[in-house]
Amino acid sequence: MLVSTHDAQIHYVVRGDGPACLVVSLIGTAPYERQLPPALDAHLRLAFLDPRGGGRSTGQASDLTFDRLADDLDAVCEALGADRVLLFGHSIVGMLVLEAARRLGERAAGVIAVGLPPHGDVAALGAEGERRFAAEASEERRAILRDNLACLPAGTPPAQAMYAQTPLRFFDPRFDAPPLFAGAEVRPELFGRVLGELAPGWNAGESLDALGAAGIPVLLAHGLHDYVVPVGFAEQLAAGHPGATLRIFERSGHQPFVEEPEAFVAAIEEWLDG
Repeated sequence: MLVSTHDAQIHYVVRGDGPACLVVSLIGTAPYERQLPPALDAHLRLAFLDPRGGGRSTGQASDLTFDRLADDLDAVCEALGADRVLLFGHSIVGMLVLEAARRLGERAAGVIAVGLPPHGDVAALGAEGERRFAAEASEERRAILRDNLACLPAGTPPAQAMYAQTPLRFFDPRFDAPPLFAGAEVRPELFGRVLGELAPGWNAGESLDALGAAGIPVLLAHGLHDYVVPVGFAEQLAAGHPGATLRIFERSGHQPFVEEPEAFVAAIEEWLDG
């Protein structure tokens, strides 16, 4: 489905029943349609969507701002007939949904942020993840990563090199990740806009402060074995922001909705009931 907003058409796909929840993706809707547990459909009406300039949405990625994103999401809410919505964001997309929720105000019923980074300095996050991996990961996990990286041919694109990083991203260091991302629609311009222009200078603590002041609850879901965004960051954010609920998944990495789907759904259900 498409909804027109300003100078773009926003593509979205709906499934499930319950309170509306907008699932924002930078890689097309198909991967998250596949990865989010079907059991969530009994609790939420999930609307998977591409922001302007991404996936099957139109518009220019260069026009994407936090304000413009909030306006686009508001148009999707209208199309859904939803007075209030939850927002779902994984990894750096958590930044987008936190900032959109700030701007949507009373329209935002809450935010589910999975693997949320504490800030937008991607290089610093990578360095901290590598440090913690070296200090905390088992020798087997470190050996698998070394072997994976050694097998990469010269010039491997970053999107493909990501699959060699399975020990950093999953509780199971040999997880077969490529099928999860089948049908991904990656637009470099959108990633450049988000990571190169919107993320630098952003701070999750400031976003959580604003949402707490507005009475908008946040669920921080994080895998214990996440070395992309180490779990210590989530613990620090939750400790400093009473409006945020932290749920740690002990047999997961960066994508607990994939590795522990039943526990993930149970955590969402408990948070919604609360």
